[in-house]
Amino acid sequence: MTGRTYVARLDGREMSDTDSVFQQCYDGLKLPDYFGWNWDALSDCLRDLNWLPAEHYVLIVEAADEALAGDAAERRLLFRTLLRAGQRWSSTQRPEGMDLSRLVLVMTCDVASVSGLQVQLRLCWEEMVSS
Repeated sequence: MTGRTYVARLDGREMSDTDSVFQQCYDGLKLPDYFGWNWDALSDCLRDLNWLPAEHYVLIVEAADEALAGDAAERRLLFRTLLRAGQRWSSTQRPEGMDLSRLVLVMTCDVASVSGLQVQLRLCWEEMVSS
């Protein structure tokens, strides 16, 4: 991979409600001042990223299994928003020989939570592609 890479780290342990999700994203991704603090605005920003001076982006959500732990519906919105952004960047035309998407999403969790997180992400993906 050549060019500048911007890496943003978000902490799922700090994402107890939607406001804290948006704050983590605003801070970690240095979202522009016009960010609207809602899911549609986050989706729009994740599909653009032109305010960050980089050719590649890595978004790491640490302890992703703990994000919005008390609100399953909002967690699904978060995961679908991230998956849609990843899908958008993956389907962008890439120059010949470039193997890595311009946006890489990494979600971490402790070993005991891996299977549960995988199931949640798979369900979100299936909901997303079927709609």
